[in-house]
Parts: sequence; C-alpha cells; structure tokens
Amino acid sequence: MSLQTRVIPVLSDNYSWLLRDTETGCTAIVDPGEAAPIQAVLDETGGRLDLILLTHHHADHVGGTDALRTRYNARVAGPASEAARMPALDIALHDNETIAVGQSEGRVIAVPGHTRGHISYYFADPPTLFCGDTLFSLGCGRLFEGTAEQLFESLKRFADLPDETLVCCGHEYTEGNTAFALHAEPDNAALKTRVTEVKRLRTEGRATVPSTLGEERATNPFLRAPDVPTLARLRREKDTF
Repeated sequence: MSLQTRVIPVLSDNYSWLLRDTETGCTAIVDPGEAAPIQAVLDETGGRLDLILLTHHHADHVGGTDALRTRYNARVAGPASEAARMPALDIALHDNETIAVGQSEGRVIAVPGHTRGHISYYFADPPTLFCGDTLFSLGCGRLFEGTAEQLFESLKRFADLPDETLVCCGHEYTEGNTAFALHAEPDNAALKTRVTEVKRLRTEGRATVPSTLGEERATNPFLRAPDVPTLARLRREKDTF
C-alpha cells in the first residue's frame, strides 16, 4: 500500500484530504478550504507539502491554497477549464491525464455537474477516489452550473472502479443525507443498516467518511438512479427536502 490518506476537518463541515506516498514521503492535500487546520497537521507530521490538488473552484475548497503554497512552496494542480476562477495553477489538468504524488499515480476524471469543470482524482493503490462535491456519502452535489444529464454521465465514470474504492468526498453531509435516502428508498435494508452506523459514528463525534463505492452502490439513491429523469427528479426533491 503506497498511498496513505488522512481526513482533515476544515471550516464548518468541509473535509480536506492529506495524501502521503509511503515510498517517497511526497505529500499532497486535496481541496484545502482553510489553511490553519491543515498547517497544524502538516507541522505535526514533518512539515512537508509538495502538491495541492483542487477539484473545483468553490471558495470552501480552495480558500487555503495560496497560504499553503507560500508556506511550503507547494505546486498547485486543478482543472484547466476552471483555471480562471481559482488560485493560479502550476499544473492545469484535463480528463484522463495523470498526476503523480511521489510514486503514486492518480488519474484525472472529468465530472461536470456541480460545476462545469469539476474533476475527481483516482489512485489505484489502494483504490481511492477524491471526488470533491460530485459524490457524497449517501448523496451528490447540487447542480450549481451543470445539468442532470452531465451529472448522470459523471457518476457513470465511476462504474469501472472497484467496490472497495474509498470515497473521499468534500463534506460531512452523511447524517443529513440519511433522511432523504430513506425517503427515496424506504425498503432498502442495506440503507437502514447503514443509517444506524452513521448515527453511531456521529454520536461519537467521528467522521462518516470515507465510505466505499460498494456501500454507495448499495445505499446511495443518486448513484443508484437508473436514468437521467430519475436522477433529475431525485436532485430536485433533495433541493427542497
């Protein structure tokens, strides 16, 4: 296992993700919404940051970028199509390109919907998906810029990833998503079991992420939507639920 990950809570309910390649010590952070909590973790664990990986331009995902870049002399990578709307990119990424964190190679997956240029990063060892605000634990991102058709196709991009893939999303929304998921699929036994576990974790003050793609495939109504009209209806209902 060459890539280690750690979740770092930032802002009110955001998550940034620390990546460390065990072979080289190369370190990256995904979506630094706020610098101070990340800096505290980095300074406890060696004070090294080589790369900042951005999934989309929203301020709660990029807000700490410039401070961290300056402090650690880190390079910044993100979606080329959103370069004009985010901190300056040293590496502008396109769909299906790769980016290395030490000896760990990540694949860029274009996932428009939440924003027009949103991307995810997939690393194979171990299988880990950094999906920003495209896919959440028991949910998906709002369609601020894209369409339901785009989101449906974006979620399909994850279909070839293994069930054991860790889903590292951008927010702690799981407990709030449980009520709508049960509304959408009231007879889903796997979902009921998962809701019980989510409540336990939150009662203990623990993160509910990462989940796995296998869990999401069994319990997430958005990922389980069979077609665009169903996904569009679910997203509209969730927006006002």
